[in-house]
Amino acid sequence: MPLLEPDPEALRPGTPRRPAPDRVTDSSAGGTPEPLRSELTALLGADKVLWKISDLVRYASDASPYRFLPRVVLLPEDLDDVSAILSYAHGKDRDVVFRAAGTSLNGQAQGEDILVDVRRHWTGIEVLDGGARARIGPGTTVLRANTTLARYGRLLGPDPASAIACTVGGVVANNASGMTAGTTRNSYRTLASLTFVLPSGTVVDTADPAADEELLHAEPELCAALLELKAEIEADAELTARIRAKYTIKNTNGYRLDAFLDGATPVEILRGLMVGSEGTFGFIAETVFDTLPLERRVSSALLFFPSLTAAAAAVPGFTEAGAIAVELMDGNTLRASVSVPGVPADWAALPRETTALLVEFRASDEAGQEAHERAAEAVVAGLDLVRPAASVTNAFTRDAGTIAGYWKARKAFVTAVGGSRPSGTTLITEDFAVPPARLADACEALLELQSRHGFDAAVAGHAAHGNLHFLLAFDAAKPQDVARYDAFMQEFCALVVDRFDGSLKAEHATGRNIAPFLEREWGPRATELMWRTKQAIDPAGVLAPRIVLDRDPRAHLRGLKTIPEVEAVADPCIECGFCEPTCPSEDLTTTPRQRIALRREMMRQTDGAPVESGLLDAYGYDAVDTCAGDSTCKLACPVGIDTGAMMKDFRHRRHTPREERIAALTARNFRAVEASARLAVGVADALGKWVGDAPLQAVTRLARKAVRPDLVPEWLPQIPGAAARRPPATSRAGASAVYYPACVNRIFAGPDGGGADAGLSLAEAVVAVSARAGKPVWIPEDVAGTCCATIWHSKGYDAGNRIMANRIVEAAWGWTAGGRLPLVVDASSCTLGIADEVVPYLTEENRALHGELTVVDSLVWAADELLPKLTVFRSVASAVVHPTCSMEHLGDVGQLRAVAEACADEVVVPDDAGCCAFAGDRGMLHKELTDAATAKEAAEVGRRTYDAYLSANRMCEIGMERATGHPYRSALIELEHATRPTVR
Repeated sequence: MPLLEPDPEALRPGTPRRPAPDRVTDSSAGGTPEPLRSELTALLGADKVLWKISDLVRYASDASPYRFLPRVVLLPEDLDDVSAILSYAHGKDRDVVFRAAGTSLNGQAQGEDILVDVRRHWTGIEVLDGGARARIGPGTTVLRANTTLARYGRLLGPDPASAIACTVGGVVANNASGMTAGTTRNSYRTLASLTFVLPSGTVVDTADPAADEELLHAEPELCAALLELKAEIEADAELTARIRAKYTIKNTNGYRLDAFLDGATPVEILRGLMVGSEGTFGFIAETVFDTLPLERRVSSALLFFPSLTAAAAAVPGFTEAGAIAVELMDGNTLRASVSVPGVPADWAALPRETTALLVEFRASDEAGQEAHERAAEAVVAGLDLVRPAASVTNAFTRDAGTIAGYWKARKAFVTAVGGSRPSGTTLITEDFAVPPARLADACEALLELQSRHGFDAAVAGHAAHGNLHFLLAFDAAKPQDVARYDAFMQEFCALVVDRFDGSLKAEHATGRNIAPFLEREWGPRATELMWRTKQAIDPAGVLAPRIVLDRDPRAHLRGLKTIPEVEAVADPCIECGFCEPTCPSEDLTTTPRQRIALRREMMRQTDGAPVESGLLDAYGYDAVDTCAGDSTCKLACPVGIDTGAMMKDFRHRRHTPREERIAALTARNFRAVEASARLAVGVADALGKWVGDAPLQAVTRLARKAVRPDLVPEWLPQIPGAAARRPPATSRAGASAVYYPACVNRIFAGPDGGGADAGLSLAEAVVAVSARAGKPVWIPEDVAGTCCATIWHSKGYDAGNRIMANRIVEAAWGWTAGGRLPLVVDASSCTLGIADEVVPYLTEENRALHGELTVVDSLVWAADELLPKLTVFRSVASAVVHPTCSMEHLGDVGQLRAVAEACADEVVVPDDAGCCAFAGDRGMLHKELTDAATAKEAAEVGRRTYDAYLSANRMCEIGMERATGHPYRSALIELEHATRPTVR
C-alpha cells in the first residue's frame, strides 16, 4: 500500500440514518454471484464483465422513478458478443435488458438479471448519399449524429429534449419524438432500415434483399406466426380501424400493431415492430435513417394569451400556416420558471390564467422565411393577445439570442421544479396525448386532477400535436405518498382514456409505470395480440420482462426508488443522465449521475453496512480520483449540478491536516515552488534527451507506488522543457492591457514545432501580436509567485486555495490600476479561475476588488481587440481546433474559432471534441483518464492530416499531443506567425 494512501473512511457518511426500504441488501455486497460471474467472464473476457457491487449500483438507476439492481453488467463489443449473451441467457434461463444512455423515463433501461450496456462500443455515424441518409450506431447520441449531419445541411427527424444524451438506439426502441417530430418525422416514419438481433440470436438486416428468405430459413415458426397475426388483424375491420385511429395522434403505448398493416413480409413487419418495442423484441445493432433538410432560417415568437382556451384555439391556425413547433406553457409553468437564470423576472406576477405559445417557423431560404412570416402575422392579426408583463413583446423575431431565450424559458420548468422540489422526493416526468381539438379541456382537467391529489399543478407540451407534459414529485419512502401517486395514476389513466380517448404515453414509451394500464387504453383484444406477438418473437421470455407487458395491476408501484439526502450541491439531481456524454471519465470509471447514485446508495445503508463499505472501497478511485474536475457536467445539467465541485470537496475531506498545511505552505512560497518546478522540468528534459524517457518514467512510477498515485505525477514523453526564466520585456507606459502569463506558461516551454516560429513562446507571441495591432500589453515584474489558484482548488486544498485566490486578486487589482485596464490571461482555465472560481474564497474586501476587475481570456482579446487591426500575410491550408472545457464555461469557443479562421483556410472543430481531462496535472496523475477522454476525438482527428493543430491551454495541448501524436499549440502563436510582416 502506498505510504500516503487516503483512508476510504474519510468519505463514509457517518450520519445517523435508518435503512431505506429499497436499500441494496447485505447479500449483494459481494457483487455478481458465482457461477454467473465466472461463466460470463469465460464467455466474454474479464474486461466485458462488470461485477463489483459499485458497478451494479451505478447501473441500477436511470432517469425514471424506478431502481432495480442487476446481477451483472456486460459490455459487448460486437454482434458475436450479443449473440453469445443471448445464447447464454437461453441456456441458463436468465433474462436480458439492453441499456444505452439510461435517459428513459419509465424504467425500460433497467433489469434485474443481466444488464447489457450497448452504448460504449456502439457509436459512429456514416453519412450516405450526400447526407440524404445516415448509417448510425445505436450508442450514438442524437446530438452527435445531428452535429455531423449539419455539415451536409441535414438532420434526423426525431428531436427529443434529451438529444444531448439519449442515443439513436434508444430513440428507435422507444419511438421517442420531441417538439417537432409529431407523427410524421418520428423513427417509425423516417427509419429506412435497421439491423437487429432477435432473442434467438438471428441477425436481420432489413435492407438486405435476401432478408426474408434468410429469416424464413432460420425462423420458420416466427415467420408463420407473424403472417398469421397480420391476417387476423386485417380480417377484423373494426380492429383495423381502431389501430389506424390510435396512430393519428402521438402514441408510444404498447407495440406498433400498425406494423402488421404496413408491412407485407415478416421482415417488413419486424422492422415496424422493433420501433417502440423497448428492447423486448431484440437488440437494435444499426440504423439507417432517411434524414430531413436542416432549415437554418428561423422565425419565432413567444405569444401570450388571456387563457388556456384562447391559446389552444390559436394552435390550429399556426400549424396550418406551417409552424414546425407550437409549444404551450400554462400560467403556473410560466411563473415557476422565473427561478431559472435568463427567464424574465416579471413573469412571477403573471395572472394565473395566462398561457403562452412558443411558435417557430423554419425555412431553407429568405423567400421561404418571408412567406412563413407573412402567414404567421396573418394568424396573429386575428388573435386576442395580452401583454401582462413589460418583458412581453408578442412579436416574431429572427434574432438567435432571443429565440434561444424563448426555448430556455420553454425548457425551464423541469429546471425550476426539479431544482426546487423537496429533498427526498423523486421527480417523474409524465406525458400523454389527446386529439389536438381537445387540448384546452385536457389541460384544465389535468390541472384540476393534480391539485386534488396534492401535486403542483402545471402543464406544458407540444400543443401542435396534442402532446402534454407534467411533473410529479413524491417521496417513495413514505407509504402515504406512494398511495397518493397510485390514486393519481388510476384517475389519470381513466381521464385520458375514457374522457379524451387519448394516448397514455405519447413519446416516452410504455415502460414499467404504464404497463399495468395498457389494456385500459387498447382493450382486451388488441392487448392480447400484443402478448401473442411477444410470444412469437421471444417465446422463452428472455428479453426485458415486465417492461411493456405486465399483468400485475400494481406493477407501477414496484421498484420505486427513494431519494435519500446527499451533499447539498448534488441533492437536486433528478438522475436524468444529461451530464454523462460530457464527462471525461464516462468510458473509464463513473459519470456524474453515477457518482451521485453511488452516494445515495451509501445513504440508504446503515452506518458500517457491508454494501456501504464495498461502495466506499471503490469510490475513491472510481469517483473521486478519476473526476477531471472540469465541471462540464454543470453545463449539461438541467438543474445546474456541479458534480466536479462535490468531488473536489471529497478530495478535501481525504486530506490529512498535515497535507493541508503543506499545500498552504506551497501557496505562501509559490515563487520558490515555481522556480523549483521550472528547474526540475529543465533537468528532466535534459536527462530525457540524454538517457531517454524510459528511465524517467520508471523512476516516477516507482515513486507513485511508494507515495500515492494521486500525488506524484508520471513523466510523459510529451512534457515540454522549461520556459525562459524571464518574460519578454514590456512597458507599462501606454499599455492597453495588463498581460498575465499563467504559471503553467511560466514553467513549461512552448511547443517546438519547427519552421519559422520554432521556439517562440506564447508570451512572446501575445506581446508581439498585441503591439502589432496597436494594443501593447504590459507584463508586471512581480507575476512570479502568483497563480489563479486552480492548482489548489482542483485538488481540494482549501487553505492553499484561499491564500492564492486572495493574493492574485489583490495583485491584479494593483496591476490594473484598480480595474482601469483589462487583465488578459493566456490560459483559458486560469481565465476561468480568476474570473469566477476564486470568488467564493475571497475576503469581503477582496470580493469588492474583484468586482472592479475585467478579466479577459487571451483568445477573446485577440479575436475582439486585435484581429480587426491586423493584416494576415500568410495562412495554412487547414487547422484542427481543440476547444477547452474552460472555454465552454466562459463562452469563448467562438473567439477561438475566429482566431483559427484568420490563420487557416479551413478550420475543423471535431464533432467528438470534448474535455481532454488533462486538467492541470491530472493527466500525469491518471493518464488513463486522458486516454479515455480523448479516444473519440483523437480517432476523428487521425482520419486526416492538418497543417496546424490548435488549442488555448498548454496542458490541454500536451494532452492532445499525447492522444493524437501531433504537436498542438496555442492559436495565438499561429496568429503571430500569420500576421508577421516578415518571416524570420
